[in-house]
Amino acid sequence: MNQTALSKAKPFRSAVSAEAVLDTLVTATMVLDTDLKVVFVNSAAESLLHCSATQIVGSALNQILLSAEDLQSNLRKALREMQPFTARETLLQLPDNLREEVDLTVSILDNAHYLVLEMYPTTRLTRINQSKASTDRQATTRGLIRGLAHEVKNPLGGIRGAAQLLERELPSAALSEYTGVIIAEADRLKDLVDRMLGPHQRPNIEAIYLPEICEHVIAVAASEFSDHIEWLRDYDPSLPDVAGDRDQIIQAVLNVVRNACQALINTTAAKITLQTRITRQFTIGKTRHRQVMCLNIIDNGPGVDSRDLERIFYPMISGRPDGSGLGLSITQHIVSEHNGVIQVSSTFGQTIFSIFLPFEQPAEEAGQQERR
Repeated sequence: MNQTALSKAKPFRSAVSAEAVLDTLVTATMVLDTDLKVVFVNSAAESLLHCSATQIVGSALNQILLSAEDLQSNLRKALREMQPFTARETLLQLPDNLREEVDLTVSILDNAHYLVLEMYPTTRLTRINQSKASTDRQATTRGLIRGLAHEVKNPLGGIRGAAQLLERELPSAALSEYTGVIIAEADRLKDLVDRMLGPHQRPNIEAIYLPEICEHVIAVAASEFSDHIEWLRDYDPSLPDVAGDRDQIIQAVLNVVRNACQALINTTAAKITLQTRITRQFTIGKTRHRQVMCLNIIDNGPGVDSRDLERIFYPMISGRPDGSGLGLSITQHIVSEHNGVIQVSSTFGQTIFSIFLPFEQPAEEAGQQERR
């Protein structure tokens, strides 16, 4: 398209009503000009691309979607031939090593002055379905564990009490060593059952600043593990506080970070990144949130075996011979108690645990109403 024609093209932002309509769509929508520069993105596209409109608008498409030469070629062809098209299962490579798979529909707007890209995220739908199935399985498993815990703790209490009574009646103090073993082992098993159940108390809700939580976790983890791990911070300082229990959220994040540190023991140039972002139009359970906080914990280790991904949050399941298999189960329980969700994706060289938390915890009577 020549420069004269471009100069006659009316600015897209003058069409206020069109912008308003596009911004209300739940479909991720992006508008490009003839130079394949972004002139508009709606809220759903911001969420999908993990960037705000201020970061995206005005940028060339190849700055947002990496390694997208084939897509750009097809877009230019669509402009030349005035021919819309659909591309199924298109992999979008985003900055920060993020990937999203989408079904893509491209339309021509305003006599070939603009391209409209509608992106339907198949990756996220898969994650939502997996998350719902995982949550249902977790609820069933936790119910079984609670029943089992009740059956185990009652006789343990009896065994401990009997050992204490026996200790008082022993004729020799030397024999109390054996009753001491019984009491200690009963206490150890009780503690194990309690850890399987997760925190006993309901969250003590207050305003917490996630970067401060992350810094605390990094300090603790760095003191436990050798200094061969490089810690990277990628916080969005503009994000507000979230409502949560500070101690419980620290425990949840620390469990994930400890797992990452252990996975990186044999990794050269080991790195762990803690990243905070806004995610828009996100569904947790049956509640759709306009925006939620997303904390990503990213490591460059060997990845999680694909066979373990489906059961990674189950109690007593561990990929390490010396692991208890309780850390991630407790994390999942804490996040659920905060009305959030945790997801994981993993390939060789990159594992991402994503914790999604609503900014406000609902009042009991709020039910399933949309928040924030």
